[in-house]
Amino acid sequence: MSAPQPLTPADQQLVDAILAAGAAQRRALAKVITLLESTRPDHQTRAQQVLDTLLPHSGKAIRIGISGVPGAGKSTFIEALGLWLIQQGKRVAVLAVDPSSTISGGSILGDKTRMEQLCQREEAFIRPSPSAGSLGGVAEKTREAMLVCEAAGYDVVIIETVGVGQSETAVAGMVDMFCLLQLPNAGDDLQAIKKGIVEMADMVIINKADIDPRATRVAQAQWKKALHFVRPASPHWTPPVITLSALHKEGISEFWAQVDKFCAALQSSGEFAARRQRQAVDWMWSMIDAGLRQYFHRHPTIRASLPEISQAVAEGRTTPGAAAWRLLAVLQHN
Repeated sequence: MSAPQPLTPADQQLVDAILAAGAAQRRALAKVITLLESTRPDHQTRAQQVLDTLLPHSGKAIRIGISGVPGAGKSTFIEALGLWLIQQGKRVAVLAVDPSSTISGGSILGDKTRMEQLCQREEAFIRPSPSAGSLGGVAEKTREAMLVCEAAGYDVVIIETVGVGQSETAVAGMVDMFCLLQLPNAGDDLQAIKKGIVEMADMVIINKADIDPRATRVAQAQWKKALHFVRPASPHWTPPVITLSALHKEGISEFWAQVDKFCAALQSSGEFAARRQRQAVDWMWSMIDAGLRQYFHRHPTIRASLPEISQAVAEGRTTPGAAAWRLLAVLQHN
């Protein structure tokens, strides 16, 4: 490996501000994450240099992923949780991955506007990022942004995903605990089993329990039954099904008690560290795949040949497989 290049004075100032935990820290965090999300090659180089410098200071936070169907109250729950954690003396970072506009490419939902109380707290940092078409609704640079927040000294990093689906499991590959937020009357236990994302869940949370307590109890029983048919993500942990009301801030302490139990169970078994190591290697391969895709599209010969070959596939003059191998052969001869 080549020796890391020294930081520019401007980037060194950003690193110093992040590590200093002063008034300028949140501005520096936002600037570094913007640098990480940039597609400019020079920005990507700078971002990796900054990240390499900050990496030794990361890894001390608890990483929690929150996913759930639209309308389940993810943002309300995260705000209630964040405010409760701040009362316990913790600092909280929220990376909210918004669906991207197909026109502007920017975020649509704007979670900062829905976490009005939390975003005003100095102990909190909220960053909505457009998914930009990334698989699983997880912005491509979310993991790097999480490491930067950890280096800044945040005790808890929460990643909120766009919605639920098979591809949404990408978030489970970068957090310590993956939580699935559900609603009462959201379907029976067979419907629960069919959702592949359940296999990744370390906890199921039924929100809005105050609206219909009876339906909440029924949903809780159905989910507990459904989880008996699903292999848990960890052999050392049985996913609990809890109920709460994020709007009324009820059940938040009970939720965090389960988080503490989860961390203790995995740390005592050695799985906590092993999971993080496995996730880091998996993420390396994800970045390799993304980098190869970028290199493929930027290759001048491929860019020149792609319209003609795509047209041939569309008109049935060649098969998609033959066309793909023809394009990939260009890389093999370079």
